[in-house]
Amino acid sequence: MERRLAAVFIADVVGYSRLSQTDEEGTRVRFQADLREIFEPKIAEHQGRLVKTMGDGLLVEFHSVVAALRCAVEVQREKAERNAAAPSEERLVFRIGVNLGDIIVEDSDIQGDGVNIAERIQTLAEPGGIAISGTTYDQVKSKLPVGYVSLGEQGVKNITEPIRVYRVVLDPAAAGKTVGARRNMRRWRVPALAVLVLALLGAGVLWWKPALFFQPASLVERFAYPLPDKPSVAVLPFINVSGDTGHDRLAEGLTDDLITELSKVSGLFVIARHSVFAIKGTAGKIQDVAAELGVHYVLEGTLQRADSRLRINVKLIDALTGLSLWAERYDRQYADLFAVQDDVTGKIISALEVKLSEGERDQIARIPTDNLEAYDYYLRAEQEGFYYSDVDTYRRTLSYYQRAIDLDPDFANAHAGIARVAVDVWRNDYNYLWSAAVARKIAYDAAGQALKIDPNNARAHTVLALLQLVDGRQSEARNSASRAVAAQPNDAEIVGNHALILAQTGSHSEAKADMEKALRLDPAPPPTLQLLAGIVFYIARDSARAVPLMEAARDALPKAEPSREYLAAAYVDRGDQSLASRETGKLLELFPDSNLTYYGYLYDYWREDDLRRHLDGLRKAGVPEWPFGFSGAPADQVGEAELTTMVNNKLWRGKHKNGTEFVQYFDTGGNTAYRSANTNITGLVEVRGNRLCERFGGYFLDRMVCGYVYRNTQPDHQDAEYIHVTPRALMYFSIAP
Repeated sequence: MERRLAAVFIADVVGYSRLSQTDEEGTRVRFQADLREIFEPKIAEHQGRLVKTMGDGLLVEFHSVVAALRCAVEVQREKAERNAAAPSEERLVFRIGVNLGDIIVEDSDIQGDGVNIAERIQTLAEPGGIAISGTTYDQVKSKLPVGYVSLGEQGVKNITEPIRVYRVVLDPAAAGKTVGARRNMRRWRVPALAVLVLALLGAGVLWWKPALFFQPASLVERFAYPLPDKPSVAVLPFINVSGDTGHDRLAEGLTDDLITELSKVSGLFVIARHSVFAIKGTAGKIQDVAAELGVHYVLEGTLQRADSRLRINVKLIDALTGLSLWAERYDRQYADLFAVQDDVTGKIISALEVKLSEGERDQIARIPTDNLEAYDYYLRAEQEGFYYSDVDTYRRTLSYYQRAIDLDPDFANAHAGIARVAVDVWRNDYNYLWSAAVARKIAYDAAGQALKIDPNNARAHTVLALLQLVDGRQSEARNSASRAVAAQPNDAEIVGNHALILAQTGSHSEAKADMEKALRLDPAPPPTLQLLAGIVFYIARDSARAVPLMEAARDALPKAEPSREYLAAAYVDRGDQSLASRETGKLLELFPDSNLTYYGYLYDYWREDDLRRHLDGLRKAGVPEWPFGFSGAPADQVGEAELTTMVNNKLWRGKHKNGTEFVQYFDTGGNTAYRSANTNITGLVEVRGNRLCERFGGYFLDRMVCGYVYRNTQPDHQDAEYIHVTPRALMYFSIAP
């Protein structure tokens, strides 16, 4: 049994049973005549194979889906001409369905889902018309002088998942245009009047006068953004036409890598990955995509892998003219994947007449790894989308990066990927995966290793910038962030992090300009970039711009603490106390130990006026000073002398507010050891006036953190003599005898 990807063409006579009842023999004769005089010559002309006739229909296989649709169009046009000259009672009218899909070959016959789908969508064609599947549309939409009407997703018999279906409009005036398709905001829509007319008159109107409904405004007028002052490009997601969804990751990886390589060229403007993948699967034509993303040029392509062979078709289109600037077909070994990527990148740069610096030329020529298995694991990690993720996602992502490194220790991008996860864990003080000290060390080590292999690795420079910022080394942080942008000036995430460094080191105007650039590079930004942008604008004193971005991030990441925290403060800054209080309520519901003292320590690397403003905003929003809203009476507070005695060769036993039991021992030399069911750590302790200050290596960014001890007069935990409150915890304890 053989399986392969093929274009399937099925034609069926409309009302054959009724015609046969009236004139069975004549109907059969006319069907045979159409088969002999129209179908068979056209099928042969377009290199198709007539598999079989099926009473009142026929099944045809083509190697090319473009050839299949071209054959269908020519057949229907010729049939329309012949029917116009024939008596109505002698006319045979066909419906045709075309699908690109997986088929099973048995001797000379074919079957399988590819055939079944073609048969089902054929019934959705207009009499004398053609219906095609979404897989067919994706391949042919700009290749034939016809138009299309999207019917959306249709449930069809014996096929589990709904199928995207399009009707083909044969009028030349409709060429290259699609209506009825679902579109994103800012993309051209069918006028409301046209929708009403379609509803009243039926789809048949489009068959005869489609041009009435294909009158978009001037393309430039429809652009969502002004065109940049340099060649602007969107690399659309490559379409996997292998018939095996297991190769989808390879198609996405090829798209990602081309975006990454082009992003290194300062003479180009390249749309970010998230925004191009956001339009994946939509039915808009090239001009619609260009208008929505605000680019002059669009790259589109397909990928097909069969064992060790790889076939890639790619085309660079000038969206303003609709003309192809360059097209190429690669039929190579899979091992030549990076050579193909390099050639495509070079051809695009050449077609757009962009001059490369020596550094850019070297960076583009660099092959990320010569181990394709390592590359596959790297792609898996990159496609996890792990920011603000759960523990399992973080671990899975790290395991993929580490597996890539095991296979190729010199894979710089994989080292940089581990650094990226580690710095996220560290700077957000997540202790559920690593302690802060461990995460900090991993981030530094992994970024350093990436830069040792590739001194211009932009992601590694960005990680270093974030580490240096939190460590209080502001000038170094700015320098590292600038080097990252210089290495990859079109990467929205890298430009956005540069904006964050600028904002937190006092360059507010420059930060806002950089953040606007990042959002222009990624016009449909992911929630993580929306949150980053909101934070930058908030720090830069532009809460009006910050709030909508933060709200979008909060809605997409409802359990991400920073989105709640910053949004509460931004609402206060904007003068909306009710929304600020509501956001704080949700923050405390999700993270009941949130408190101002904690944020004060966590952000002690901020500029003093920025930190004061943020804490004042959170205070007005209702965030308490201490965990769980604790407020001790001054009369119950333990003073310096007694506190000194309590941490001199003493053992504390007790429970946290959440019920976790703990013991903590203090020796006579300022050392302490803490143990609970899931934590066993040692640290240093000091008494500063009436404050008890502790530092545990790897916790709280290695800060010395101070709290207070109170005599317990609360009704809770009556068996405990004292309460120890710190920015991180509320603990009830007694001193062991």
